[in-house]
Amino acid sequence: MWSYVFMPEHVHLIVHPQEAEYDIAAIRKAIKGPVGAKAVKYLLAEAPEWIPRITRKRGKKSERLFWQSGGGFDRNVLEPRTLMKMIDYIHMNPVRRGLVDKPEQWEWSSAKWYLRSGQPPIALDPIPGQWLAGLV
Repeated sequence: MWSYVFMPEHVHLIVHPQEAEYDIAAIRKAIKGPVGAKAVKYLLAEAPEWIPRITRKRGKKSERLFWQSGGGFDRNVLEPRTLMKMIDYIHMNPVRRGLVDKPEQWEWSSAKWYLRSGQPPIALDPIPGQWLAGLV
């Protein structure tokens, strides 16, 4: 993962698959499955009033859906300048929403790391040199 911002109702991630051939749906599933399960467990223990809001009936079966239906939005980034613009864009999300004045003030963001003003709560993978070399 190269960058992230967790907002109150959505998430932005910039990831770089380790393999040349990959299945983005499998990557999303690997992220969303465990996070959704932990979120539902947390809600059951700490905020059970939310459970009806995330429960959906399918015939006789009930299921709890932490994530909205759909695959989300993804795109391939091929240029280093585009990558840096996207990182800046996602880091500005909490500022545009009026949640903080500066990107690095948002706790659930990688902005601090990029500004060299602290460690983010989730470690990042380093961006390889060939990407950074394209910026000079």
